[in-house]
Amino acid sequence: MIFLSFMNLFRNYRRTLAILLTVALGTGVLFSFKGFINGVLSQYRESTIHALYGHGQINEKGYRETVYTKPWEHWMSNWENIRDFLISQESVVQVFPRVNFPALLRHENVTISGSGQGTDAKEEAGFFYELNIASGKSLTEEANGIILGIGLAKAINVEVGETLTVLVNSIDGRINQAELVVTGIFHTGSVDFDSHIFRIQLTKAQELLNTSNVELIALGLRHYTDWDSFAQTFEKHFQNLEATSFAVLDKIYYQHSVDWLNAQFRVIQLIILSIVLLGIFNSVSGAILERKQEIGNFRANGESVSDVMRLITIEGAFLGLLGSCIGVGLTYAVLKLFLEDQILLPPGPGMTKPFYISFYFDWAMVYTSIGLSTLAAIGASILAGIKVAKMPIAEALRSY
Repeated sequence: MIFLSFMNLFRNYRRTLAILLTVALGTGVLFSFKGFINGVLSQYRESTIHALYGHGQINEKGYRETVYTKPWEHWMSNWENIRDFLISQESVVQVFPRVNFPALLRHENVTISGSGQGTDAKEEAGFFYELNIASGKSLTEEANGIILGIGLAKAINVEVGETLTVLVNSIDGRINQAELVVTGIFHTGSVDFDSHIFRIQLTKAQELLNTSNVELIALGLRHYTDWDSFAQTFEKHFQNLEATSFAVLDKIYYQHSVDWLNAQFRVIQLIILSIVLLGIFNSVSGAILERKQEIGNFRANGESVSDVMRLITIEGAFLGLLGSCIGVGLTYAVLKLFLEDQILLPPGPGMTKPFYISFYFDWAMVYTSIGLSTLAAIGASILAGIKVAKMPIAEALRSY
């Protein structure tokens, strides 16, 4: 039965070629669009991880969902011990203790509010490479250095090398201030982030806040897929703390983008598969109608309707499998040959910076694209063949 189904593909070369091209085109479009979506999501993910949050962060349990009048009372005092544990974990590559705090920035006659981040700047400089430095350089070992978002720098009218004053309300209610030198101005593309955030050394921030505690610990892992297993291990060891991934921390920008693009892909996928199914149905219907006498002979020789349908279904499976493999192979070759370099896209919603994306493929996409197209071909073959297979034998034999 399988051999006969395969040989039937060569009965009408033109019709078989038309079906294969229909399947190949649909599969290729499906495969390339999924690669594009994955490329966009990969760029979003890299930007979120390597500009803002790392792969995730550690806080006291419930800290992020609760508004405290004195949040510093819920900061981590034993953070060095936590850091030592984190470093001992195989999946953890880097550890970044931080504090966040509101502040006033004053330069000449301008005073504006901003959101400060005290960071281990030397440790973070290499990991947070998506924090694009528009001018100057990233903060590293400068004890009295500060870097600002480009929007914040424009608002206060400060440039690299100039000095500004940072005024902070410490945890004991006193106003502390520091004269800091602008070492760099960064540009992440996020309007909100670039208009409010500045970063200084963690030790300087702790001095201004009059505390030795840290609010959170951001993490750099070997790979973002390691997060779930790491978080489970960590929360078993530190039951009063919680580990939150970057996707949750940046739900509005990253996770909502993932959900929206995946929903969009499902709609496009349904449309493409419908076109493939209808195209195959049209071609297969013509082929089967031409074979009424042959099917009548099968039935007259004792073959059942189910035997005929099995033959037609296997033919459809061969067409779908061969066509989808051709489509995936050709699409991958064309994209690698002509679109290997990254593609420049305009800024996304809420962004000010264009970004480059590449098509990103994995084996799961290959299997899914081939599987869906093959199923569509099988479905079209069954729909086209069932009417002829059930035709009375005498009527089928009289067909021309």
